[in-house]
Amino acid sequence: MEGDQETEVYTLVARKPSFDLPTACPNCLPAYIYLKLAQLPFELAFNSTFPDSDELPYFESGTYVAYNNEDGGVIEKLKKDGIVNLDSQLQSLPEYLSLKALIVSWLEEALTYEIWVGTEGISTTKIYYSDLPWVISKVLFYKQTYLAKNRLGITKENAEQREKQIYKRASEAYEALSTRLGEQKFLFEDRPSSLDAFLLSHILFIIQALPVTSVLRCKLLEHSNLVRYAEKLKSEFLEASSSSPSPPLHSFPSSFPRKSSKPKSKPKVEKTEEEKKFKKRARFFLAAQFLAVVIYVSVMGGGSSEELEYEDEDD
Repeated sequence: MEGDQETEVYTLVARKPSFDLPTACPNCLPAYIYLKLAQLPFELAFNSTFPDSDELPYFESGTYVAYNNEDGGVIEKLKKDGIVNLDSQLQSLPEYLSLKALIVSWLEEALTYEIWVGTEGISTTKIYYSDLPWVISKVLFYKQTYLAKNRLGITKENAEQREKQIYKRASEAYEALSTRLGEQKFLFEDRPSSLDAFLLSHILFIIQALPVTSVLRCKLLEHSNLVRYAEKLKSEFLEASSSSPSPPLHSFPSSFPRKSSKPKSKPKVEKTEEEKKFKKRARFFLAAQFLAVVIYVSVMGGGSSEELEYEDEDD
């Protein structure tokens, strides 16, 4: 299939851009960057039909489709099927296997924790739910937070212990990666690999999408060579090669915009009986709507791949 690359039209379907990232989804960004590092021409399309679908991202060309929830993810599927494989000469190296364990295990675990638990979902609304009604977005957020805690093995009894362990592992991973990288351009000297795609997306997402109060962000910024590495690759492979109408990647922000302070409360005004009745009815309606959404989410679940619709954007 590699010989047909010049005539094939490739499309990566991802969640929409935000935070000055081509796609703000932490699962989609590595696939996007992997294709950029491989210099494989492709079109970028966005899908917001099912914000919690685990099929995103997916890569397609004609009748060929590689879904995120199959065969270890999009990148592994592309490697296995011979579409593009940056790791063909690296996969047998002991260093490759140990670095992969750090990045796709410890750092991915830490990022999952930070997004859904550590920062209390500050960034998730923009990534997943900004196009949905408030009630539905809240239901889906609590659903995903519950699933994330299950994946991470977090319970009420061990929450504090697991938090310490997750951040400790992340610190150790950053230290090991910083030492391994030094001032090299890539993790493996002169060639990009899938591990560069995972690490670059991890760094970009943390610095551009997480708040300045993020524990993981603070730990990452202790390693200046990792930040320099990300800026160099971003400049060469993402900014310089991009002809997409998607928002460009700007320099790393020095701080995350904080919420403005709350306005002073106004003097209390006594409500009329009619206003009180209206408020009670509004609460009842909201509760009924919430219940309906819960039932809808439970029954409908994630959509199938055939139901996913997207709008094409030129890469």
